[in-house]
Amino acid sequence: MSTIVYKIDAFWDREAQVWVAESEDVPGLVTEASTIELLTDKLKQMIPELLFVNHLVSADYTGSISFELTSHRQELIQVA
Repeated sequence: MSTIVYKIDAFWDREAQVWVAESEDVPGLVTEASTIELLTDKLKQMIPELLFVNHLVSADYTGSISFELTSHRQELIQVA
């Protein structure tokens, strides 16, 4: 049995100073956090809950859920 890997995209919102995560694989997933580590912790809680609510994983499922977090961050460097 192959494991489904849910794809999550994160980007740095420079104005808000937070990481924002979204996913086409996990309906309803949009969240933010000040660090990528805090974002990852939030995702570990939110992904299973949203998969259960959206009936993508049965409520009586036991086992592992795998996700891949891809982050994007662009910075501007001022050179004198």
